[in-house]
Amino acid sequence: MIMSYKLINAHDAKEGTTIIVDGAPCTVRSNDISKTGKHGASKCRIECIGILDGKKRIVAVPGGERFEVPLIEKKRCQILSVSGEKASVMDSESFETFDITIDEEAKSQVQEGKRAEYWIIDSVKVLKRVSG
Repeated sequence: MIMSYKLINAHDAKEGTTIIVDGAPCTVRSNDISKTGKHGASKCRIECIGILDGKKRIVAVPGGERFEVPLIEKKRCQILSVSGEKASVMDSESFETFDITIDEEAKSQVQEGKRAEYWIIDSVKVLKRVSG
């Protein structure tokens, strides 16, 4: 079960917002909102990408539908070594070392010795961004 800290309406799910879709945390890529018709509420067609699995998801829901927003903890680390889909990193605050899954978008930038940002989503750690 993923921890959430608030609920938002479907029409408030802007691009870049993180929501729970089908039990998985996803980042909203687009939200097409249709106008209200004479028979009811607006409809939202939300296109999103899973943060942990990279799967594309599309949901069509009423504008008043509620989505959970997951609690995401963002931390800094240093990359110690890289091996395929995983990297060994050291947390910049606690100096704890652990293996972590590398996000698809960050794979090309991951190199030993670089600093990075990792996200903790419901105790699952994912390497998201690489800096100098």
